[in-house]
Amino acid sequence: MSLTAIILAAGKSTRMKSRRPKVLHEVCGRPMLDYILNACYEVGVDRVLLVVGFEKEQVIAHYGDDKRITFVEQAERLGTGHAARMCEAELKKNPSSDVLILVGDVPLVRAEVLKTLRDAHHAEHAAASMATAVVSDPHGYGRIIRDASGEFVQIVEEADASAEQKKITEVFPSFYCVKTSELLHVLPLLKNENKQREYYLTDIFSILRGEKKTVLAVQAATEEDVIAPNSREQLAYADSVMQERIQHVLRDEGVTIVSPLQTYVESGVQIGRDTCVYPFTFIGRDSSVGADCTIGPYACLPRESIVPEGATVAGNVSPQTAMLEIGNRQSAIGN
Repeated sequence: MSLTAIILAAGKSTRMKSRRPKVLHEVCGRPMLDYILNACYEVGVDRVLLVVGFEKEQVIAHYGDDKRITFVEQAERLGTGHAARMCEAELKKNPSSDVLILVGDVPLVRAEVLKTLRDAHHAEHAAASMATAVVSDPHGYGRIIRDASGEFVQIVEEADASAEQKKITEVFPSFYCVKTSELLHVLPLLKNENKQREYYLTDIFSILRGEKKTVLAVQAATEEDVIAPNSREQLAYADSVMQERIQHVLRDEGVTIVSPLQTYVESGVQIGRDTCVYPFTFIGRDSSVGADCTIGPYACLPRESIVPEGATVAGNVSPQTAMLEIGNRQSAIGN
């Protein structure tokens, strides 16, 4: 079965105080939206309906070359349910598929979370499924309401939650998996009878459950997975979490990073085994560093740099100089 994704990316950058759409703000050298797209593609998504609005031209210009993406405009912002309804015409082209629905500002979501959600959805033959998370501070999230047996009952948004419901720490971070046919059935049934006067996409679960259809709530996400930066402060925190993930992978692959807090490695960097990265080093996005290299201290590798095996790049040595030195050394050996 084919898998479509709807990604909601129409929001403003109000708290970012920026003219740039929130989803284009970078985490470790790459726009937030890149990470969500890559996670979707990794679990088999072959078509993305990207809902755009605020400064849509910037988003379209950035992703216009990706033929898997269809841009859908939400001219009025009447809630997440309204945003999904903008995709109805496209969804009707393949009503037998499943659809993942995510927001475009959760850069730390892992493909493993979406795979767990998709697999549970299929295993239970659910009409609609959600991935939930238990968090230390649930403020701002919709709360998961379960019955005495632990079965899902409904999602209550923060603005509509009672004081008792606000104490619930299991939350819904907007990770959906829904049968496309069920989504098309339920979207016209959404109402805006709430304090925000918005059409909540989360209401699809309670409507489907009321129709005696299977609705699944899977605790599949961690607290880190659901971080959605709304301010520069929160963006910096997301960046620090992603930086630790990047460095953790490199260390597992045999790279020595002498001082993690004094090293910054952007997304997409490849480094060979037994390379040592010394403090005060920056390695730009999509760079390739060979094995047995010495990088730093005080080194700055621009994005897409190529450093050959065995090279040394210190504060006063550029990657180009390092390559020249390697070439001279190899010529000397040949002579």
